[in-house]
Amino acid sequence: MSLQSNQGLSVQTSVGKRKRKAVRRRKRRGFLYALIVLLGVGLGGVGWFYLTASGSTLRYMAADTLITTQHRQWAKYLIGQAELDRRVADYEKRFDEMAQVKDQHNIDLAAQASKQVEVEQVEGKSFKGQILYVHDPKMIRVVTTSIVGQGEQILSMVQRTGAIAGVNGGAFDDPNWDGNGFKPAGIVMSGGKLLYSDAGMNDPVNVVGIDRTGLMVAGRYKPSELLDMGVRDAVTFQPKFIVNGKGLIKNEADGWGIAPRTCMAQKQDGTIMFVVIDGRQPGYSIGATLYDVQKLLLERGAVTAANLDGGSSSVLVKDNKVVNKPSSSYGMRYLPTAFLVFADPGKVNVKNIWDGIDMDHFNSSYKPFADGSGSSKP
Repeated sequence: MSLQSNQGLSVQTSVGKRKRKAVRRRKRRGFLYALIVLLGVGLGGVGWFYLTASGSTLRYMAADTLITTQHRQWAKYLIGQAELDRRVADYEKRFDEMAQVKDQHNIDLAAQASKQVEVEQVEGKSFKGQILYVHDPKMIRVVTTSIVGQGEQILSMVQRTGAIAGVNGGAFDDPNWDGNGFKPAGIVMSGGKLLYSDAGMNDPVNVVGIDRTGLMVAGRYKPSELLDMGVRDAVTFQPKFIVNGKGLIKNEADGWGIAPRTCMAQKQDGTIMFVVIDGRQPGYSIGATLYDVQKLLLERGAVTAANLDGGSSSVLVKDNKVVNKPSSSYGMRYLPTAFLVFADPGKVNVKNIWDGIDMDHFNSSYKPFADGSGSSKP
């Protein structure tokens, strides 16, 4: 190769190196610029999230959503531990106040109500779900788990009892949101009998249920009062949020976060509506606030409405099929109670599964078997 060729190759190599260096410098400058922009946006976002009214509204909504999940403690990173404690206490106080609002029971129970059971698909800006309509409220019964020591899935309850449909019921002892679903919280009534109570007969407790005439009952009552009132089937949960046809939740910010929901309501003609909202599934349904559910129910003529257990417990079964999409990645939860719908409710016999068990010392963390089959080990 000639000297001239070598010189030409050297020049080309040098030029190529300079170009590559220039490209690397531009990339570094571009990366640095992008990093600065992202940092600025991030800091601006943090400032907006914590220092503006709109950002704080979203922040408290996120905190309320966490409060309704097994990750409640994470809410302290959004609002602080003191504010978290205060907010939880404030919700409990307001829920009790809502429970005390007097219900005029302005319901015209039809002498011969339709036996139809229907499902309506509903959706909102962040949620999808269903409403189960039961036109004859006397078709509804509270059914309990049949497994000693563990809860039962709602689909299993429906199939076992021959029910037409069913939704999840009341509260239960659920340590770390991973309990066995056997120990209820509050009270359980079925067929006019008090099957379970974790307090005295004269200790008020929040309940959702139905009396012997088909009238929905919701609010704070003593177990002795419930028996005197002729309440037939009931579980414990809160809050009652529609009374005498008026919503008690004032706005979205008071809606107790975004989550899967199960709620029970009654129309003026006696029809019971069970709302089941899916959630925690981005791209399909994030969930609803209680304010969202309140709007749905008021639009459909609800006179009374109350919240039931939600989150990963929310499930709707009809005709032996799960109608909704439960949020738990592990499938339907094992639960102590359900509201089931029967063609002939008079033939339903619900035994007291808790009779003879020392429930004061029952271990709700213990799971007998992965498939939920029985054991009474505490």
